[in-house]
Amino acid sequence: MEKAKVYFTKEVTPESVVKLYEKLGVELKGKVAVKLHSGEEGNRNYLKPEFVKEIVENVKGTVVECNTAYPGERNTTEKHQKLMEHHGWTKYFDVDILDSEGPDIELEIPNGVQIQKNYIGKNLANYDSMLVLSHFKGHAMGGFGGALKQLSIGCASSFGKAYIHGAGDTTGNVFETEQVSFVKSMGDAASSIVEYFKGNIAYINAMVNISLDCDCDGNASLPCMQDIGILASLDPVAIDQACVDIIYNSEDKGKEKLIQRIEEKKGIYIIDTAEKLGAGTREYELISIDE
Repeated sequence: MEKAKVYFTKEVTPESVVKLYEKLGVELKGKVAVKLHSGEEGNRNYLKPEFVKEIVENVKGTVVECNTAYPGERNTTEKHQKLMEHHGWTKYFDVDILDSEGPDIELEIPNGVQIQKNYIGKNLANYDSMLVLSHFKGHAMGGFGGALKQLSIGCASSFGKAYIHGAGDTTGNVFETEQVSFVKSMGDAASSIVEYFKGNIAYINAMVNISLDCDCDGNASLPCMQDIGILASLDPVAIDQACVDIIYNSEDKGKEKLIQRIEEKKGIYIIDTAEKLGAGTREYELISIDE
């Protein structure tokens, strides 16, 4: 497979996000879903509406989210809508909680390594293309969160999240599933969204506010590394692999904690599984737009 192109800038501004997107040379078709993380109550690290406003307006997108499978302020549509208003999303954008009503869309993953189905909010059927706008950081369960996490856990309905966490078994405590089975399930689920949009999808990863914890954590730790920059690609596997490589190659000593978390949680299996299912390639060319 040909190397994927991953574009990079050290400039962390709303304008640079648009510049990166334009470098991709694509125009997302029809009605565009912008998948991002709305941020749990109490979290301070998530990407703020003001930072993404220019790119969302550029693609004429609708901000989309799904409800969680754990207690908090985003596990019901009513609470999630209130929090999105509180965090400023509804001030600037049309907002759609994809699984606000059932039934879920059931996607088949015939060659899935761990799971053979994925359950997503039914409103996703209303969109022709997607911009996946990810905050790259650590994750208490997946090791790291980037584009593939947004595609998998992020796009899954509340039930779908439990299904992925349980590696296909929702009968017990899904958050105590064997770790490799869980992260492979994330890779499986991510591949099904890539297949669903059939190329009408683009990815931006912001390596800022790099905490050990996800934006779903209301008590997330402070960033452990300095801001690095922003990346864009048409390949979710390549963009996440590039971010991981940048972390490993960084001279920032704060990387040690993040690397430890990635390795403890077997996070690389997310990338590996998604690649095996044809969602993308780990072989990439990193192209700086700053030069």
